[in-house]
Amino acid sequence: MRSILVTGAARGIGRAIAELFLSRGWRVGMYDVDAEAVAEAAGGRPHAVSGRLDVRDEANWRAALADFCGDGGLDVLVNNAGVLSSGPFASIDAAAHRRMVEVNVLGVVYGALAGHPYLKRSRGTLLNLCSASALYGQPALATYGATKSAVKSLTEALELEWRGQGIRVRSLVPLFVATDMGLRDVQGAASVKRLGVRLTPEQVAATAWRVVHERDFPLRAPHRVVGAQTKLLAAASAFSPLWMARLVAQRIAR
Repeated sequence: MRSILVTGAARGIGRAIAELFLSRGWRVGMYDVDAEAVAEAAGGRPHAVSGRLDVRDEANWRAALADFCGDGGLDVLVNNAGVLSSGPFASIDAAAHRRMVEVNVLGVVYGALAGHPYLKRSRGTLLNLCSASALYGQPALATYGATKSAVKSLTEALELEWRGQGIRVRSLVPLFVATDMGLRDVQGAASVKRLGVRLTPEQVAATAWRVVHERDFPLRAPHRVVGAQTKLLAAASAFSPLWMARLVAQRIAR
């Protein structure tokens, strides 16, 4: 039985990914900082293992992976857990900025470090949740976008570094998703009002399934864009000069 460990699995994208893989016969580790909520989400199903994981805690990472994997390997590790505070940069307190950096960046770094030996044994896949906010900095999402830019860069580096070890490294790049974070926490961003929240967690989960099972193409970048709207923005960003990307970001944020 193939295995996958998902962080932030109590709700939203993480839960949707866990549910999809469970429905298709995988053994699924559902981990979240909210132990009660993730245990309820797992529902005592035979192939679902749940536990508390604060991704900011390196020792907690090692314990969770040892609990789920034992002496074996891991086919997929999904770094999904993330937090967001939106609004004018100077109106967000330092603790909220720090929390975004710790969860969204250090949480991914610690997950990659702790997961590496297990992924290496299984020649598995590291799948990081990125965001369209990493395409160009967005007002009211400044620090969040910066953390996702870090995840994007880390994904690119590890994809090259770990290729020779048989580990595939990929990222998912959605725009705004209809989760608690997407519907509540980003309402301070004008870009949300202009672009709307059009993606569902299930759409992101379906893309995750395809990425895990896709064939490798050596010349293809490691990022997988989710949704037609995001693909359009990503294409415009990739083929536009920086001044034009800035202009688009400025128009969207008005």
